[in-house]
Amino acid sequence: MTLQQKLAAGIEELGVDVGQVEQQKLLEYLALLSKWNKVHNLTAVRDLEEMVTLHLLDSLAVLPHVGAGHLLDVGSGAGLPGIVLAVSRPELSVITLDSSHKKASFMRQAKAALGLANLSVVCGRVEEYQPEAKFDMIISRAFSEMAEFLRLTQHLLVDDGVWLAMKGVYPADELAKLNDVTTNVVELHVPGLDAWRHLVFLKAVK
Repeated sequence: MTLQQKLAAGIEELGVDVGQVEQQKLLEYLALLSKWNKVHNLTAVRDLEEMVTLHLLDSLAVLPHVGAGHLLDVGSGAGLPGIVLAVSRPELSVITLDSSHKKASFMRQAKAALGLANLSVVCGRVEEYQPEAKFDMIISRAFSEMAEFLRLTQHLLVDDGVWLAMKGVYPADELAKLNDVTTNVVELHVPGLDAWRHLVFLKAVK
């Protein structure tokens, strides 16, 4: 099975709407990531087939749960899930943020190579970030514990906004430490991945 077939099959299994042009861009993104990885060590995953599952499909699994508007991806690393979401949803406005200069440089290169007009890349610490406008959604994949995630980003979310925390096993310990937020946990299935994945929705209590 080619990478293209693996991605297409995974997208079909997820039941998400990602067009052929966008699928091709996702594979171009992986090729660029693999090339940079040889020099800059952006991700521990080296095998391209594994990257399709662990990077692309893992990120695409949250797609049905991402609404319209302005999204911030905190601790984006190599652009996961932010770049994948920006490619798949051209109408979504995405900002990826990471404090690593080499990771931000890679994301800027990916933005240029893929022609992503709806993506902006910010290099900096999230607690110091002061954008012109706040975000409807803030997502993180491997940034920190949820309590810390909320504390560092609360100045960046609109009043009725939602935090989205991508987690592996059900994060009972982290959920127990949260105050003043409502939570909803959705179990995700990632095609080809034999491991737990959960998406936690968090909203501030009025």
